[in-house]
This record gives sequence, C-alpha cells and structure tokens, in this order.
Amino acid sequence: MPTLTIALGALVLYLIAYNTYGKWLAGKIFKLDSEATVPSVALNDDKDYVPTDKGIIFGHHFTSIAGTGPIVGPALAVIWGWVPALLWVLFGSILIGAVHDFGSLVVSMRNRGQTVGDIAGRILTKRTRLLFLSILFMALTIVLAIFGLVIANVFDLYPSAIFPCLVQIPIAIIIGITLHRKGANILIPSIIALAMMYVSIIFSNWGIFHAVNYTLGGEPGVLNDGLSLFAWVLVLLVYSYVASVLPVWTLLQPRDFINSLQLLSALALVVLGLGVAAFLGGAPVAAEAGRTSLEIVAPAFRWAPEGAPWIFPFLFITIACGAISGFHCLVSSGTSSKQIKCETDAQFVGYGSMLTEGFLATLVILACVAGLGLGAAVGGEVLTGAAAYEARYASWVTAQGLGAKIGAFIEGSANFLRALGLPTTFSVALMGVFVATFAATTLDTACRLQRYVIQELASTFTAQGNPVDLPSSPKPNSLNPFAWLTNKHGATIFAIILACFIAAIPLPGTPWGWESAGMGGLILWPLFGATNQLLGGLAFLVITFWMWRRNLPVFFVAIPTVFMLLLPGLAMGVELFKPNGWLALQQWHLVFIGLATVALEIWMISEALIAWPKAKGVLEPALPPLVGVMDTESQTEGDRSC
Repeated sequence: MPTLTIALGALVLYLIAYNTYGKWLAGKIFKLDSEATVPSVALNDDKDYVPTDKGIIFGHHFTSIAGTGPIVGPALAVIWGWVPALLWVLFGSILIGAVHDFGSLVVSMRNRGQTVGDIAGRILTKRTRLLFLSILFMALTIVLAIFGLVIANVFDLYPSAIFPCLVQIPIAIIIGITLHRKGANILIPSIIALAMMYVSIIFSNWGIFHAVNYTLGGEPGVLNDGLSLFAWVLVLLVYSYVASVLPVWTLLQPRDFINSLQLLSALALVVLGLGVAAFLGGAPVAAEAGRTSLEIVAPAFRWAPEGAPWIFPFLFITIACGAISGFHCLVSSGTSSKQIKCETDAQFVGYGSMLTEGFLATLVILACVAGLGLGAAVGGEVLTGAAAYEARYASWVTAQGLGAKIGAFIEGSANFLRALGLPTTFSVALMGVFVATFAATTLDTACRLQRYVIQELASTFTAQGNPVDLPSSPKPNSLNPFAWLTNKHGATIFAIILACFIAAIPLPGTPWGWESAGMGGLILWPLFGATNQLLGGLAFLVITFWMWRRNLPVFFVAIPTVFMLLLPGLAMGVELFKPNGWLALQQWHLVFIGLATVALEIWMISEALIAWPKAKGVLEPALPPLVGVMDTESQTEGDRSC
C-alpha cells in the first residue's frame, strides 16, 4: 500500500501544483494573453514556425524533453535510497524544473521564437550570447553522440522493440501529410495509429516480425550480433538528419503525438498494474508459487553505497530530467515556442509537460525500489524482495551500466504489467518500446536544436547580423567560410558528421573496428550531467534578467538560479580534482573540456553580476522590425485572437 499511496499522492500533488503555482505564474507573472500575436503566426513558414494545437505540441514537447533521462537518472539515484530521490523529483519538478521550462518557453515566445542562447545576447550582454551558444553546442554534441548508442543498446537488450519503433515512422508520415493537406483533426487517426502500435508489439515475436527483430537486433542482450552498434548509430543519425530538416508537420509533430499517446497509455497501464499489485500482489514468479506481495525493498536512505560519489551534489546531477534539466530550455525555446498558436497554451505545454515527466520519474523510482522486488532475473535465477534490489544496486559499479539502469526499470515496470495478467513477453516488449521511442524523439529533436545553434553561431561570423530564422536577416556573404553553416542543410550535416566522428572513436585502450566503434560518446558522457544542469542554471539566469528588466518579482527564480549554477560547478570541480578524478587519471579530454566549461560559466556569471545593477527596469534593445510581416500593433482582433 505505501507504493500505491506514493504514486497517487504524487499525482494529486502535481495536479494541485498545476492549478495553483502554475496558474499563478501564467496569470500574475508572465501575464499570458490569448490575443497576443505569437511567433508561429507572425513568422509562419510552414516548416519550423507552424501554428499548432496545444495537444499536439504537448505530445512533441513531452516526448522530446523526457527521453531516457527520467528513466536512467532515477533508476541510478535510488542507490542512495528512495526517499532522497523521491523528494528531489517531487519538489524539484514543481518549484524548479517546471518553472525553468515554462519560463524558457515564454521568454522565447516574446522574442520571436529565438533560442535562449540567442536571447542571452540582448538580455544580458553581447558576449554572453557566444558563451551560451558555445555551451549549448558542446552539450548537444554529446547528446547526439550518445543517444544513438542508447537506442542501439535498447535494441540489443530488447530486440522485440525494433519493429514497433520502425513502423512508427511511415505511420506518422502518412498521418502528417494527410492531415496537413486535408486539415483534419489528428486525434482519431492517432488513436488508430496507437492501436496499430500495440498490435505491432503483440506480434513483434511472431513470424516475419520476429525475423526482422532477430536480423537487426540479434539475441537479447548480446551486443553486435545483429547490426553493430556503430551501424545503428549511423542509421539513427541519418534518420535524425532527415527528420530535423523536414517541416515539423511531416514527421516530428504526428510521430511525437502518437508517441505521447502510447507513452501516456503505457503509464496508465503501469499505474493500474501497480494498484493491482498493491492489493493482490505481483504475478507468480513460478508456476507453483503464489503472488508476491508488493513492498518497497530498497532502504529509505543509504548515505555511502560502495564506490558511489557523495550524495551531495551528485544526486542533483544524476537525476536531471525528472526534476530539472537544462536540455529542456532548448526544446522550449528551440521548437515548441515556434509552434504555440496561443500564448495561454504555454502553461499546459511548458509547466504541464514537466509535471508529467516528474510523475514518470516517480513511477521509475517505484518500479526500481518496489516493482523489481516482484521478480528479477539475475544470473539465470529469479530473485524477489530485497535480494532483487541488492543484485542490481550492491555497488555503484553494478548499478552504473546502461543495461543495469534500463533493465531495472523495464523489469520493475513489466512486473506491474504482469500483475494485470499480461504476458511477460508483451510486458517487456512494451516497456522496451517505451524507452526506445523516448530516446528517439530526443535524438531527432536534439538534431534540429543543434541545427538552430550552429546557424546562430555561424551568423556571428558572417555578414548576417540578426538571428538566422528572422525574415529581416540579410543574406550572408557566400564567400565567407561560415556561410554554408547558416543553411539548414549545411548546419545539420555538420552536426551529424561531428556526432558520427565522436561516436566512431573507440574507448581508451580499444583498437578501432566495426565492433568497437559506436561507443565514442561514452568518452564525453561523464561531462554531460554537470553540463546539462549548468544549462538549466544559465537559462534561469536569462529568465531572471528578463523579469528583472520588467520590474517583475524574481525571488522564486533567483534562488533556483543560484542553486543550479553552484551545483554543476561544484560537481565538475569534484570530478576534476578528487583523488581518483579526471586530473589524477590523466583523462585530458575530460580535464580540458571540464575546465573550459567551468571557465565559460565563471565568465558568464561575471558578466551577469556586472550587468545586474544597471538592468533593473531597463528593457533590452528591441528586435529589428520584421520585413514583409504585419506589425503586431496593426493587426485586427481577428488576426490576434486564438
């Protein structure tokens, strides 16, 4: 019963937060106006700027920000006990993460859909724009290099997820093109597509579907016996290129909406299974056994697990997406702000999506500390109770591997589904698809975001004085060596080639080969946690300055700003200088990038401190007028209403 109480209590808490704190932010602080002109209308190009219903944007936004972050982070962090992880997820998402996402979305909407990094140059100082965009570029490069590997690992561990994930793509394209041409509602076709998705999961181990899965993924858990990891990374990055340059309505919006329905329905099944397990127990682990009672089998607090870093600050770096993640500011200001068709939709998309992700992270914690106790296969033996938890979390080394973290969640949540009487093969396949589709939406969204960042950086070194996505921007000098990077294809190709190059680098001590390539992203992965959270602090800094210049109260964003700037810097410093840290181990690539990141952070904070006293009540320079676009003030009521 405690497990069910925690799940339902978290749901109620999130609903209260949305209708109180979220509503206060929307109405009293950001003053969202249903009649204000939004970038998707003013700059509608039918490619990136596309006015879109809030339900569709919610699907895109939620699936893009979630990825595997709210799964991998909490699944590892419970090694310190389930109470610290749960408290950080609950209160971090409500008071910090949702405010960060919502604020980034609103600030971007009020600045023609520019990314937070580009806005920093006007809100703070011109130099901070280049500093911020440089940090964004490094973080997104790591995401592109690693997330292909994440998906490839999921396909190798759970090959029954391959066909259902592949079949999503043509279904989404057909729906996107059909609906765009006919202007129909997306809900009914998406429900039909969702039903087709579940059918594909049911039959994923049958006949030709099993043959496809086996050919591409090989035996479950055996690496490189199907497509090699590097081959998967190449395929996924090429897919990301195509998805990121297509108009958003072609693939990104319909696929993400279908994914959101699939993911939310899977969450509903997990909650339902959790409820059944709470009252009746989990499914028997053997034919002659009875139902296993559901209980939390992990310790509430575990301050010093074997080999684990200190709980402070690393708990707050390990759990990112479930509480606060800097990557979210890129989605809010990179894609979602260009699709919102009504300002008042921003609360549902920005604040609501983060709370939904927090609830997902809560369920991940419960799956790992309670669901896992219903039965976990370890070394050919099925363990239950505390033994199942200890087998996964005996030390930092046993819990740290990608397979261990994903496996703990998939097995724990599949146990909840099995409590409903669903077959084990279906339950495992469904949760494998759940993880893989989350990661895939993050991968191609990150590719689109990296394209924006590269274009904005390239515009700094060309004749182009304004952000690349504005109609008023002059054309860059074609002889400039950076000019090709202001083109969406050039910028995207550069992002893909760089990610492929990093992914192809073998791990230290391993000779290069097709079997060893593909894991290069792991070399830089230790940087991502702190760099990602630093992005959150820098985005908060931009939001705080934007509000400070408008004489709005800033106490509720200033405190998270300081918190999210100090924690990543502290974590990076510990990793650099601890006895067995990057410096001691002579991991010079991590040392160089880590020191460069800390230096950029200190520089940007210094710029902010100098500008702070002079910024209060002083609006930043206005954006240049749009060429060929009707000015907001001259539009009619009909043009301006939602």
